[in-house]
Amino acid sequence: MMFQTDITRMFGIKYPIVVGTMAHLSCAEMVAAASNAGALGVLSSATFLTGEAFRNEVKKVKDLTDRPFAVNLNLFPSMKPIDNMEYLEIIADEGIKIIETSGNKAPEEIAKKAKEHGILMIHKCVGVRYALKAQSIGAAVVTVVGYENGGATGTLDITTLCLVPRVVDALNIPVIGGGGVADGRGFLALLALGAHGVIMGTPFLVAEECPIHRNLKEALIRATELDTMIVMRGIKNSHRVWTNEASKKVAELERQQAGIEDIIHAASGERVQKMYRNGDVNAGIISCGQGVGLIKKIRPLKEIIEEIVFQADELRRHLVAS
Repeated sequence: MMFQTDITRMFGIKYPIVVGTMAHLSCAEMVAAASNAGALGVLSSATFLTGEAFRNEVKKVKDLTDRPFAVNLNLFPSMKPIDNMEYLEIIADEGIKIIETSGNKAPEEIAKKAKEHGILMIHKCVGVRYALKAQSIGAAVVTVVGYENGGATGTLDITTLCLVPRVVDALNIPVIGGGGVADGRGFLALLALGAHGVIMGTPFLVAEECPIHRNLKEALIRATELDTMIVMRGIKNSHRVWTNEASKKVAELERQQAGIEDIIHAASGERVQKMYRNGDVNAGIISCGQGVGLIKKIRPLKEIIEEIVFQADELRRHLVAS
């Protein structure tokens, strides 16, 4: 079977691909589609504001797929934070065996409790020292993403090409790499850098199963690698997003040294939901990597994954033969 790695064997998945967590988008249908396609889908727990709603969504994923999937526990600042320890108990109770943590602090309490429940923890971060910390507290896998990444970028500004091999060399556990990867060429490159798996998000924003308005999908298809920007760095929550009127407004508030509540409100999920549902492409911000320039059409998520793997395998064969 193509591209079997420590990640595919550890998680029981067909391809070493993680479909990155996207707030308000990584819900049951999209997560199940990712897992059914042979990747690892990751449910966004922070999208669900009560334990009951979250449990119902976990059950829905289980109804839609018999393949492994993970749940993300978000440690970033939020206007409506959830109780991650409560959600972890629900995860354990529902028999989910993989979690992903992400945020601006080490999830020591979560790591300890996950180990007690026999749950594998992936910690997502953006630097060698953070990766080493995650390994030291018991992470089974570390995900690192470079500066090209859509969503959280941290403040170190290290590119994927430099960051991934540094982390691979520093750790004794498997590494998932990402940041700017949008096709089979990037996927194969990350494996060549020593990663055991590849995380991607931006290519799947235009998947048929992604619950955003077609207007937004078509706008992203027209975008190039120049159409992203970093926002919220001033509140220690740096994110790379698609450049539109809403992201420019957030950047302007930062330049004006507005308060953290004003900035978070401008980037709030309520505004984002208006964009996703109604197709007003300037209503909110959406995480988006520089790889957006490589996505060209709307199609099923399974087709996107299979083309990535096929392209990578064809390139691998060509390199071996040359």
